[in-house]
Parts: sequence; C-alpha cells; structure tokens
Amino acid sequence: MSLNRNEKAAVVADVSAQAARSQTLALAEYRGLTVAHLDKLRVDARAKGVYLHVVKNTLARRAVAGTSFEVVQGAMAGPLIYGFSEDAVAAAKVIADFAKGNDKLVIKGGAYAGRALDAEGVKALAAIPSREVLIAQVAGLLKSPIQRMAGVLAAVAEKRGAPAEAPAAA
Repeated sequence: MSLNRNEKAAVVADVSAQAARSQTLALAEYRGLTVAHLDKLRVDARAKGVYLHVVKNTLARRAVAGTSFEVVQGAMAGPLIYGFSEDAVAAAKVIADFAKGNDKLVIKGGAYAGRALDAEGVKALAAIPSREVLIAQVAGLLKSPIQRMAGVLAAVAEKRGAPAEAPAAA
C-alpha cells in the first residue's frame, strides 16, 4: 500500500527521532523470511530495546540525512530491515544472533560512532559483551585483589597460631 505525503513525513520524522537517540544502526536484507520469522525477530528486538523497522530506502535516506548514520546511505538498497539501538551493541547483537539461526537474513552493514560498518564489522560489534556484562567484569576485577589480600592475611594469621576471624556480613 502506498503512503501519502503526510504519512511519509510521519515515517521520516519517526525514524529521524529514533536515529537521534541511537548509537548504532544495523542493516539486514530480509528477502525470503516468513512473517513468523520477522515477528520472532521483532519480539527479540523489542525485548532488548532495539527499534526494528522495515522502511522504504528513500525514506530511510531522508531520515538519516544530517545524522551520524548518513555514512551508510550508499548501502541502503534492496529490501532492508533497519535496527536502531541506544545501546552500542544491542542492534548488531539482535540481528547477528538471528542471522546465525536463519540464513535468509543477510547482514548488509551498519554504522557506529559516525563510521560505516560492513557485515563483518557488524558481526564484530555483536561479539562485544553487553554493557551489563562489562560492568560485572570490571566489578569482578576490582573485587579479586581484595579477596586475595584477605586470603593472604587469613593464612598469615593462621600460621602464627591466631584463629582467623570470619569477616562480618555487611
């Protein structure tokens, strides 16, 4: 169904607003996917905070004009699904994870930090752990030396004959 001028302007405004809030754009060709597969992809994307939308390429080009995603305008050809995310890796991760299980979804490219990414760049971005995982890893690194020091002090105290006191629970 064809959109009238006002509907096209609304689509461009919606995608522009999403692009302004996002850090990452991932593009994938969805040729041959069934409606059930697209629905599953959309559910996965929604759960991870990814704006996933099929938009006419001419409207998408207008929407990203003047943004950091303008660098991928050359790759906007064919039947594409656009994934925008505020999280730096969420859009790439959703599309790459779905593409692993379904060969009909082909990653075409994307953009991050004003740079165009090819399909391998999107896959590499998807391989980066999420923000929550990275924070947990840093917390573990900070906690490790303290635990080791406590273990050494307990061993020294035990060797001298004083019973090691268990630390009080906080």
